[in-house]
Amino acid sequence: MIINNKTDDLILSIDNGTQSVRALLFDLHGNLVAKSRIELDAYFSDNPGWAEQDVDYFWQMLGKCTQALWLQKKVIEHNYKARISAVTITTQRGTVVNLDKNGKALRPAILWLDQRLSDATAKTKMPWYWRLAFSCLRQTQVIDYFHRKAQANWLAENQPELWQQTDKFLLLSGYLIYQLTDQVKDSVASMVGYLPFDYKKQRWASNSDWKWHALPIKPSMLPELVKPGELLGEITIEAANHTGINQGTKVIASASDKACEVLGSGCIEPQTASLSYGTTATINTNNATYVEPQTFIPPYPSAVPEHFNAEVMIYRGFWMVNWFKREFGQNEIHQAKALGVSPESLFDKLIMKIPPGSMGLMLQPYWSPGLKNLEAKGAIIGFGDVHTRAHIYRAILEGLAYALREGRDSLEKKQRKKITQLMVSGGGSQSDAALQLTADIFNLPVHRPHTYETSGLGAAINVAVGCGYYLNYGEAINAMTRVEHTFIPNKESVQLYEALYQNVYKKMYQQLKPIYQQIKKITGYPQ
Repeated sequence: MIINNKTDDLILSIDNGTQSVRALLFDLHGNLVAKSRIELDAYFSDNPGWAEQDVDYFWQMLGKCTQALWLQKKVIEHNYKARISAVTITTQRGTVVNLDKNGKALRPAILWLDQRLSDATAKTKMPWYWRLAFSCLRQTQVIDYFHRKAQANWLAENQPELWQQTDKFLLLSGYLIYQLTDQVKDSVASMVGYLPFDYKKQRWASNSDWKWHALPIKPSMLPELVKPGELLGEITIEAANHTGINQGTKVIASASDKACEVLGSGCIEPQTASLSYGTTATINTNNATYVEPQTFIPPYPSAVPEHFNAEVMIYRGFWMVNWFKREFGQNEIHQAKALGVSPESLFDKLIMKIPPGSMGLMLQPYWSPGLKNLEAKGAIIGFGDVHTRAHIYRAILEGLAYALREGRDSLEKKQRKKITQLMVSGGGSQSDAALQLTADIFNLPVHRPHTYETSGLGAAINVAVGCGYYLNYGEAINAMTRVEHTFIPNKESVQLYEALYQNVYKKMYQQLKPIYQQIKKITGYPQ
């Protein structure tokens, strides 16, 4: 029930992802009434493994996107712009920006995809007692990995003069909020990255925390943190001129794109998991308590204030699907354009002819290493002369589902609650074949939300609760989210996938690990 009688109000969610920026207008029932989308050049790379983008490029594309929204016929006819009560922004996670004392970018943003590492031999200012504590817990690699992956350390080591000029060190979300409001603030629920953040207390770390010793960051360089649903500021006259959003419009805090996907999918109980088939594939549960998905890997802040998202991620998850389409699927892409249909529909037809299990072709989707598998590489085993590119495509989808199921098993143990249903969002959720095999591999019902734009919807739900349209998140989710289609497990496929998962997939990494280590030793890749 909408409690303030302004049933015609609209919410503008700006979603700045890796591949595109979208301006999304939602009504208070969760309907997407208008949308503008601008594709992005995801990054440029001056050196192998680097991923950067000009900071101003994000701001220019945001303005181009919103301005295009106001030119749409139905937006003009229904006066949608005047009905916007508040704006919110959700962005890709872990992309960092250096600003000088005048608020100008000092260098390109370093994206979350970036693989550079700081010097392994560089000494941190870590006190001996922290080193001893981590050593006793056999987690010294946690400090070392954090130190090497932190962009701030690389910048201080390799561009010290630039680092000395850095007055503010922000995530992309904080930078765009600054551009919109002239306020150096960010959402608590956007804090995902190598920063001195206390994930348990959801605030900047205390002065004694080990992260301050592992990083060159000063407290004054960081933004003020605001809870999801709270006011960040108002659209300035400069931002109004650039974006076309009315001056003075409230800007409300939401969360990172993954956290917003979880909320926008309607997942607020740990029994319902959110699967994101996006550039990074993830499985998340929302918990009221602090639940580490893996030892010393923190849960991230939820879009629901003071809650936590326990997350297992598969780096470059559906990136592999896009890689396959680019390298082997040009025929379907060209056909789709000629027929006026989505490429996904043609790829679905391609793999529906392939039996579950891909005739023994098994894929392990470790295209990029993580903290718990630093030497990992991707693997496809079981090739025979019967296999075609369609088998490979299905094996990619099955491999991602196997990996996410392994994540499900880990989450259930950690949260001590069974996961009974799945909500799937992201680009891959548009594939019926992908969702059916996911249902079969998990042996759980899989639900597709009513809108593909679950990240933008989750951000809009933060606004709806924060602005008082709904009393709480339960009410808002009931009113603004719903299921479009449900996929039920096929019993025969479930049995086959269970055998492959238990007897083959779960053994692949340990069997291949020594080979991965030799590859790394010989070639030096991955770093």
